[in-house]
Amino acid sequence: MKKERTLKLNKNFVPCDVFENEEYYPNGVFVFNVTRIIEHIQSGQLVAEHEDISVPDWYKTQVASIVINEEHLKTVTLEVPVIQAEISPGRFNIIDGNHRLERAYRDNVQAINSFKLKAEQLIPYFRDVEDYRAFVAYWNDKLSDL
Repeated sequence: MKKERTLKLNKNFVPCDVFENEEYYPNGVFVFNVTRIIEHIQSGQLVAEHEDISVPDWYKTQVASIVINEEHLKTVTLEVPVIQAEISPGRFNIIDGNHRLERAYRDNVQAINSFKLKAEQLIPYFRDVEDYRAFVAYWNDKLSDL
């Protein structure tokens, strides 16, 4: 698994700009263009695995790290799948939909649908070259720890 998932740095990498009113997700030093990810999933350009997330299990591990905007929470709908991104080998973070998961938890919903993206699928959505380079180094370092 290590060798087949090793990322190679593309010297010609072109970042995915984040324009005004587009949503992005900062995960530490890595910033993804969420608006473009959603557009590409909807258009079929990006094929993501589907997975149901156990809301109670998610809540146990994430509750302390999530900041909830109570006004926004009132407007979310559970019909839209959340997006998980593989930030570290085998470890997926929610990069879109934390408020939906919180709403599901409060409404006692047991599972919510998600799109699950592998690390390799995230590459085109980095906001800048430095984020991309840092991710490739980080990812490959994590693989060597396996």
